Amino acid sequence: MDPDPQAGVQASGTPTSSVTAARSTGCGGCAGSAVCAWTTTSARSATCTTSMSSPTPSTATRPLTRARGEGKPGRVVDIRGWDVETGRSVASVTWADGTTNVYRVGHKGKVDLKCVGEAAGGFYYKDHLPRLGKPAELQRRVSADSQPFQHGDKVKCLLDTDVLREMQEGHGGWNPRMAEFIGQTGTVHRITDRGDVRVQFNHETRWTFHPGALTKHHSFWVGDVVRVIGDLDTVKRLQAGHGEWTDDMAPALGRVGKVVKVFGDGNLRVAVAGQRWTFSPSCLVAYRPEEDANLDVAERARENKSSLSVALDKLRAQKSDPEHPGRLVVEVALGNAARALDLLRRRPEQVDTKNQGRTALQVAAYLGQVELIRLLLQARAGVDLPDDEGNTALHYAALGNQPEATRVLLSAGCRADAINSTQSTALHVAVQRGFLEVVRALCERGCDVNLPDAHSDTPLHSAISAGTGASGIVEVLTEVPNIDVTATNSQGFTLLHHASLKGHALAVRKILARARQLVDAKKEDGFTALHLAALNNHREVAQILIREGRCDVNVRNRKLQSPLHLAVQQAHVGLVPLLVDAGCSVNAEDEEGDTALHVALQRHQLLPLVADGAGGDPGPLQLLSRLQASGLPGSAELTVGAAVACFLALEGADVSYTNHRGRSPLDLAAEGRVLKALQGCAQRFRERQAGGGAAPGPRQTLGTPNTVTNLHVGAAPGPEAAECLVCSELALLVLFSPCQHRTVCEECARRMKKCIRCQVVVSKKLRPDGSEVASAAPAPGPPRQLVEELQSRYRQMEERITCPICIDSHIRLVFQCGHGACAPCGSALSACPICRQPIRDRIQIFV
Repeated sequence: MDPDPQAGVQASGTPTSSVTAARSTGCGGCAGSAVCAWTTTSARSATCTTSMSSPTPSTATRPLTRARGEGKPGRVVDIRGWDVETGRSVASVTWADGTTNVYRVGHKGKVDLKCVGEAAGGFYYKDHLPRLGKPAELQRRVSADSQPFQHGDKVKCLLDTDVLREMQEGHGGWNPRMAEFIGQTGTVHRITDRGDVRVQFNHETRWTFHPGALTKHHSFWVGDVVRVIGDLDTVKRLQAGHGEWTDDMAPALGRVGKVVKVFGDGNLRVAVAGQRWTFSPSCLVAYRPEEDANLDVAERARENKSSLSVALDKLRAQKSDPEHPGRLVVEVALGNAARALDLLRRRPEQVDTKNQGRTALQVAAYLGQVELIRLLLQARAGVDLPDDEGNTALHYAALGNQPEATRVLLSAGCRADAINSTQSTALHVAVQRGFLEVVRALCERGCDVNLPDAHSDTPLHSAISAGTGASGIVEVLTEVPNIDVTATNSQGFTLLHHASLKGHALAVRKILARARQLVDAKKEDGFTALHLAALNNHREVAQILIREGRCDVNVRNRKLQSPLHLAVQQAHVGLVPLLVDAGCSVNAEDEEGDTALHVALQRHQLLPLVADGAGGDPGPLQLLSRLQASGLPGSAELTVGAAVACFLALEGADVSYTNHRGRSPLDLAAEGRVLKALQGCAQRFRERQAGGGAAPGPRQTLGTPNTVTNLHVGAAPGPEAAECLVCSELALLVLFSPCQHRTVCEECARRMKKCIRCQVVVSKKLRPDGSEVASAAPAPGPPRQLVEELQSRYRQMEERITCPICIDSHIRLVFQCGHGACAPCGSALSACPICRQPIRDRIQIFV
């Protein structure tokens, strides 16, 4: 965003740089600058001789500048671009007599003003200032890319009213009613073409914000694992009005906990360090397992230490009092079998008496004292008695990793599927803690492996979440004959979705072996297992889904994104060749009309390609090898966007394909070197097609994906099939060229554009007698180009009559400058949000 025109950056307390005017060709050094404010000296050509101060990496201030022209004092009121190609190149100066004129401060290298006085300025973060020398449109694009907001994100504006008002200039404008929504949580409705963010706060209210004014609000749900930030002062400040702060909360700082309740105001109840505290969501960050693979186990160990272990220590420290009702629990905790037997003979009625909230049988099960367990069972101890949290003795055996104690309790007839307060069975507990032998013992004795916990997670969901360290548990669970691999949790993830999300290759294989029909199942947002693998760069999982699951590689989510779109969007370079070789369409468009080629050039033009195999990812190196094999020289300076774009062009991506905004990949390839490389790759593809050559690289011939016909086509030996694989009629089969497959009858062949066996584009369809089968006539309707042109015209007409501030209502007020706004927005403005001229008249129009 362009900051207050009267504010800039002063580096490390350095005095304001001076600017002088002279008759010569300007250097243009002030174009796009945020550091200079000016005073007029002449209307002729002048040069800027200032030494520019670099923006400091911290919050900075810059004095305002007073102006004086021909003896009259004036003030700089605005600095802006003369057009969309230049940023901050002219300044508006208001003089004492009330007149306002526009002067050059870098436009075409000319400067008409110089600084002669200082005044107090405001405070700005460096991210809110434009980068020196960058055009305004590029600034907006960079700003939008640096704030990766997406439709549906929860966001807040946490800025002061004055700062927000200044930031809104040129980014949707300012309306006093926007102040009511500062600090409130809204939902991203859409991202405008300028990169601004449209936020919906309720069913009737939407405002357009500068992306730098918004903070993404991470929503947490019950059961989410979170980490409390470790900065004491920050937490104290953020807790004000959100659960407040007490010194007893200090041990929770920096620790991992679990959300147990979400309050109506957004605050969260978090179980951490053996206690439960109310935190502001701003004090929490989502816990990512990759930060420390063993951290979850360590947290559970600390939790156990703060509960069970502490309770045992207290039991063992109790004074020896034979007449105490809970003495039996103490003797069991100490492992004194003889004294426990004596107490059972003298006081059999105390067999289920609790001490520290636990029975003797529960403590014995946790410690794995099999002899004491048998004595207590003989004394008719309550095998299914729960503690305060609903845990039975079997839960305690699972908590203590005691497989033999588990078998003894199950043999004694305890309830194998008893649930505690979190709806977890002993099997859930054992899986979550990674205790393989306890899981094996429970499964051998018929535990229900399909019971969901409070989050609808089955034990297999939990085992997949534990990562590759729980592979043995996954093996055991998936071998249970009656396991339901189609189960879905509360977030809509099937087990295959969950395994693909976590990158658990073994689980994916096991689930596909039992239920291959899940391979193309969609979540509510349209994501399939392949979408999730592509989004999270799980290459091995993607290979399994394609080769063993024969998934549909061109399946779309609700935003019409294919897995290739997502892989390119996230710069997962190694997945791109894999998906393209599997038959993923390189020209499929999403809801914005963008192909994967558009996405590569829009998002990753500046991201360097690291091709040294660092981090164990050979993908960039493989992609470069494919490019070099096609005659494109490799370069250490090649960006991700350029490399992926060139590869897609070599594979047939249309470089002239326009999206819904009328932009083609050639339009987006602004840099000359990238543009030439892209055109060269497209030419190589055309030459290869004309010559009938094969595409470079190891394009694989696979079984047919699950297309809309949901066919299951194996890689049958030989090119011939016994019957039509679409309609199953015995008929003379049509020969496809160039792949030479015979898979369908003449009627079905008329509608086909690709061979359903190898996914190669069909150029000819030949009958046995050598005559060619004509393709089906296209459906009646207007040509695609005409439809897109009409859509473009309609969008342009809509934009001309739509209020530029709220983007909801039509323009009803026109200003003297020619621009306009709707009545609610226009009545609150003092300056035009487009050209920044003061508004003197408002003309109401009626349509």
